Amino acid sequence: MTFPWPVGSATGIGSMPGTDIAEAQRIVLGELPDLPYLPELPARGPGADMIGRGGALLTELPIELYAGRWRVASSPGHDLRVARDFLDRDLDTMTEQASEFAGVFKIQVPGPWTLAASLQLPIGGALLRDHGAARDLAASLADGVRAHVASVRARLPLATILLQVDEPSLPAVLAGRVPSESGYATLRSVSPSVARDALATVFSAASDVPVVAHCCAPDVPFSLLREAGAMAVALDLSLLSDLDALGEQVDAGMGVFAGVSGPSPAGVVRDLWRKLGFPLTSLAVQVVVTPPCGLSVPPVPVFRALRDAGRRLTDDL
Repeated sequence: MTFPWPVGSATGIGSMPGTDIAEAQRIVLGELPDLPYLPELPARGPGADMIGRGGALLTELPIELYAGRWRVASSPGHDLRVARDFLDRDLDTMTEQASEFAGVFKIQVPGPWTLAASLQLPIGGALLRDHGAARDLAASLADGVRAHVASVRARLPLATILLQVDEPSLPAVLAGRVPSESGYATLRSVSPSVARDALATVFSAASDVPVVAHCCAPDVPFSLLREAGAMAVALDLSLLSDLDALGEQVDAGMGVFAGVSGPSPAGVVRDLWRKLGFPLTSLAVQVVVTPPCGLSVPPVPVFRALRDAGRRLTDDL
């Protein structure tokens, strides 16, 4: 099996505390040299959050803030300009600090089903309740992802780009657990085939860029994500309940971004690998060590522990 990341890699998931993107990017490049990424700083306010960033990527589907929530808008306005300005500044900072970087560099975007469950329709209620609108959203996001990846490639000409698609809401979408506007009911579930097609539309938009599907929720739909085109899955190991489902995909060649915390992240990952029944010699090749999800604590000690854990896994080679 061949994966784009270096053996024994560690990386972050996305969000970090703070509001200084230049400092955040310096930390990531310095502490995670094998697999750095473009950090996200939601503490800067609306537009720097995951949904606002996703909205900044959408084409011909403007969004705006209303009563503290993002919704579809009739035309681009101030809120969308703020979100796009945050993204532009982050990309400019990335270019200043990493333009000569020649390794694997990760970027993150929210997935179509998490956006559909989070964005509101102009008349109220989650966009997810209108399956035609959800289909249009996936196509719009795919166009935006295509342009975003092309921009990052032009800014980092020596790097290999890795795309992470964040889908924390996907299990709830599939199970029909997304609440209605009133909160007294739930929206109807989305069939696996419809969910897979929308994901495949977004995953394939970046052409030959490898995709990591991130789902920090229980009941990760491993098979669906691989069928949609993900080469790796990122998950929180503390929420993993179905070892067999993960083992089946690992055996099929899927990479794992293992979200771990605590004093011995390398030990946690080794224990998982043993339970799955795979040889430790494949562990450092197939697995990247990460935090369980985005960070709300000072990142440097966490990143150093993860980097050390990744390198410890190479002892088994």
